[in-house]
Amino acid sequence: MERVQEVEFTDERPFEVKIEADSNDTTEHPHDDKPRPYLCTVCDKRFTTKQVLNCHKQTHNTEKLYSCSQCEKCFTTERCLNLHMNVHSSIYKCTECEKCFSSNQALTVHRRSHSGEKPFECTVCSKRFTTSSNLVTHSRIHSGEKAHKCLECDKTFSHSGDLNRHMRVHTGDKPYKCSLCNKSFSQSNSLEQHKRCVHSNRRPYDCRYCGKLFKRNGELKSHVRTHTGAKPYSCRHCSECFTRPDHLKTHLLKSHNEGTWLTCFICQKDFAQICKLRVRIPRRFKCDLDEVWQDCSSGGSGLGFKVVRTSDL
Repeated sequence: MERVQEVEFTDERPFEVKIEADSNDTTEHPHDDKPRPYLCTVCDKRFTTKQVLNCHKQTHNTEKLYSCSQCEKCFTTERCLNLHMNVHSSIYKCTECEKCFSSNQALTVHRRSHSGEKPFECTVCSKRFTTSSNLVTHSRIHSGEKAHKCLECDKTFSHSGDLNRHMRVHTGDKPYKCSLCNKSFSQSNSLEQHKRCVHSNRRPYDCRYCGKLFKRNGELKSHVRTHTGAKPYSCRHCSECFTRPDHLKTHLLKSHNEGTWLTCFICQKDFAQICKLRVRIPRRFKCDLDEVWQDCSSGGSGLGFKVVRTSDL
């Protein structure tokens, strides 16, 4: 039996809440068996209580009225702002890399990046993850579910958040600005990575084989494979294996014509990786990359290159 209740939403749109009696659906949380009868009709996530659902609703409200006095981040609720303020204190601080977090739960998850702990296992392929949400995202690889479609380029996504971030490719929106220089970014993690790699000399990740230090955990993982010889990225078309995912992507494009080429709007040369194109344009024209990106009027993506899918060739 299903009850439908209509409640007020902050942007003056009705927000429909479905309450399914005796629901034991745990699709979004396969690691536990808690009943989640409260369904969000915007993103289909389920919650254990109406209070948690009402808090979640605010994430769908684009108006952000609460701003942080320490940085330029804004939030939809006062509660979210109060949680964020912990980032600027030492309440939840990692003893390994000194990074601060908004909650003890966030700190616990982060510590797994140092310890290597991955408590959540996929029942299909046995791959393990640090968080349940990453496991849920991964499970959609097996199910093939991609319900969120971009109206500009028809690209589909498993999560609405991924679609929202992707839309910035079309709009050019870069809401995350570095407080130390003039650079702006479309994603918050890109800004954090920029600050850590450009404006900081800290290298919290060390190789257990040779002691070499790295700024990013991903760089450490790639480096460790030079010691172990591991090649976890395998081609589904042939027996080739690779140490890095970008090498596999290049192989798929060149050997099996699968994937997306990036074509330089100036010389029409094709690139498998955007990083190669980013290096080529400034060197060729001795100019700032951001200016080239903004001045591009070639009819491509508006980012200095155009996307050419192999299916279009």
